[in-house]
Parts: sequence; structure tokens; C-alpha cells
Amino acid sequence: MSDKPSVLFVCVHNAGRSQMAAGWLRHLAGDAVEVRSAGSAPAGTVNPAAVEAMREVGVDISDQSPKLLEYATAESSDVIVTMGCGDACPVFPGKRYEDWKLADPAGQDVEAVRPIRDEIRARVERLLRELIPAG
Repeated sequence: MSDKPSVLFVCVHNAGRSQMAAGWLRHLAGDAVEVRSAGSAPAGTVNPAAVEAMREVGVDISDQSPKLLEYATAESSDVIVTMGCGDACPVFPGKRYEDWKLADPAGQDVEAVRPIRDEIRARVERLLRELIPAG
């Protein structure tokens, strides 16, 4: 059992928003937070526009692959951040939930994904400040 917080990012395909959020949290928190991501209906690959948008800011998510949301992963996470998965996301009593309303990068080009990437970074930074207060 780890004493560091665990965060699970969930979206439908685990190919865009949740992968970018997980990438940002890994990048910004280092080993201080356990980072997970999953989807209720995972895609075959991570969205290439999301990979490119993250690469532009020095975060490599090209080695990630969409994963199916599993009960045990959600149950063992401290914070669950959902991004448009609606009723497909399980609810566990006592867990901290956040539902981030974000545009879906699916089918978008890199130019359209950049503002989504930047919004996700701002939300991840806020979440990280709450999980690991400075000082």
C-alpha cells in the first residue's frame, strides 16, 4: 500500500483527454502521485493529434495505449476524474470525484487539440496543488 495519492482519469475511449491529463500529471508530479487512466470503451490507439499536441510541450504520451476501465482500478484510486463518460463510469462511495467538461479531441487536428491540452494542464495543476500542497 502506497501513501502517495492515486488519480484515475477516465473518458470513453481513453485516447485523448484522459491520456493528456495522465501525461500532464506524470510530467508535473513526477513520482509524487500514482497516475492511472482508462476508458469505458477504449479505442485501439491514442489519438495522434493528442500525442502531437503533447509532444509540442515536451510531454511524450506516444508509449501509452488505451486501457479498459476496471472495477478494481477505480475502487483503489483516491481521486477519479471523469471526462465525458457519463453513466459508464462507476461510482464508489467515499471517493473524490471530479467531472471535467472538456471538448472531445476525437477527429480533431492538432490546432483544435491545443486549447484542450492547455485547459487540461490548468486543471491538472489545480488538482496537483490540492493533492500535494506546497510547503
